[in-house]
Amino acid sequence: MIIFQYDKTFEGLLTAVFEAYRLKKFPDSIIKEGDTLPLFYDETYTVITDDEKAERVWKSLGNKLSKGALSMLTYSWLSEASDIAIVLFRYIRKITDASRSIETNFADPDILAVSKLGKKVADERYRILQFMRFQKTTEGIYYGAMEPLYDVFPLTIRHFRDRFADQKWLIYDVKRHYGYYYDGKEVNEITFADPKQTHLLTGKLDESLLDKNEKLFQTLWKSYFKSICIKERLNPVKHKKDMPVRYWKYLTEKN
Repeated sequence: MIIFQYDKTFEGLLTAVFEAYRLKKFPDSIIKEGDTLPLFYDETYTVITDDEKAERVWKSLGNKLSKGALSMLTYSWLSEASDIAIVLFRYIRKITDASRSIETNFADPDILAVSKLGKKVADERYRILQFMRFQKTTEGIYYGAMEPLYDVFPLTIRHFRDRFADQKWLIYDVKRHYGYYYDGKEVNEITFADPKQTHLLTGKLDESLLDKNEKLFQTLWKSYFKSICIKERLNPVKHKKDMPVRYWKYLTEKN
């Protein structure tokens, strides 16, 4: 058994692909540096992430895959599945070695797995765009927090930047303890020294941090939501399917 160890970044994974072809040694398992090694193995190799090597592999994939399949590849990476590194490695190897396009060969378990995971991540991204609720702070920054199943926040930046180009905003991933801040010009990834602050855990700002009109807007939104609800047509099962319960604690109209 050959084991590759890497830094658990996408660039590190692409570098692992490059190194495997260079060394002509293909791993049976890919694990994060520092993780416990299995009881039995023949050889380990530590992958040093190299952006140039990663870029070469990415460009090669761009020539082999359609735009949609390339997106599914990156989306599936953001699923954070426990075995995603080796699944993607096998997927990339198969795509690279094939003499023709096999991206729709769903009889292959790795190609099917990448497609399914990619779709799940894409669906979660869409839900975040649907259900993100912003609160205006005293500093004029719009704050929104959620806890997505997958690491989809990087996939939402373009939408929020285009949609709220004239506003400062901050979106925060409660589960992964990081977010993105837009200052009106550019978006930067951010973390907080104390991720256990109440509003970083609950997604709800304390009243002392809210803009003077924010509470009024929230009350109006709740009233609007209640007024358009037709009790006779309530369908709890469909409602929970369209708006999963796990998002409710972050939705103004549900609190």
